[in-house]
Amino acid sequence: MRAQFVLSEIGVGLRRNLTMTFAVVVSVALSLALFGGSLLMSDQVNTMKGYWYDKVNVSIFLCNKSDAESDPNCAKGAVTADQKKQILADLDKMTVVQKVSYESSDQAYKHYKEQFGDSPLASSLTPDQMQESYRIKLKDPEKYQVIATAFDGRDGVQSVQDQKGILDNLFGLLNGMNWAARAVMAMMLVVALMLIVNTVRVSAFSRRRETGIMRLVGASGFYIQAPFIMEAAVAGLIGGGVACGFLLIARYFIIDHGLALSEKLNLINFIGWDAVLTKLPLILATSLLMPALAAFFALRKYLKV
Repeated sequence: MRAQFVLSEIGVGLRRNLTMTFAVVVSVALSLALFGGSLLMSDQVNTMKGYWYDKVNVSIFLCNKSDAESDPNCAKGAVTADQKKQILADLDKMTVVQKVSYESSDQAYKHYKEQFGDSPLASSLTPDQMQESYRIKLKDPEKYQVIATAFDGRDGVQSVQDQKGILDNLFGLLNGMNWAARAVMAMMLVVALMLIVNTVRVSAFSRRRETGIMRLVGASGFYIQAPFIMEAAVAGLIGGGVACGFLLIARYFIIDHGLALSEKLNLINFIGWDAVLTKLPLILATSLLMPALAAFFALRKYLKV
């Protein structure tokens, strides 16, 4: 097969169906940009999980005098020195525990004033109303239930709280947004495939005389189909290149510059350029193979060769 003939046929086909080719490029670009964005969102969520789950603590809040009057869990009174020693001793024996730190009521009051000093409630609180607590760093954040089972309901313990539960709600929201993006991506891919199939059908119909002559002179099926498949692949590859440009621009302006979220949200560990660059070959390969395969199967049905 002469490469010059195939390339010339590709150019003719793209020019003849310029409007539909443009529609294919746009739909492929948008769908693959959403595809790449959903992959990056998954990476971002996993990065944030690894960063934050490594910092979460389990807190054992101890009963004080105020709790003894109002909280059923503290009906036996405020925690005693012996109870605190026993709790600490039991924590030291547990293999899931990595580190234990103690926070007194005075320290808790100081931290509360630092964080919520402007709230109306802060002025009415006193240090003796704040709870003492043990802050426990686990070797595996998923093992929270081991601590809860061992200490929840024990004398002197008001409650056992896991910070991971708060993060789970956040990550659940992010995952929901990610799945919504994937659903939109799937719809866009379907639209792109339908446009590719229709573009190939129109192109094949407009050149039915040429393909008929080629069949009469003994041209092989692949020789006749190749220009149509290459047209779809080229249009898809252009769309894939645009999608890659979208991702690079989005990473640059949203995280590094423009919105500059990396500077404004220092507590979030954002994905790096390496995460974006590793997705680009997959997007380009998909943009090339998806239209080519769609065109191949469309031609089997609509182009009798």
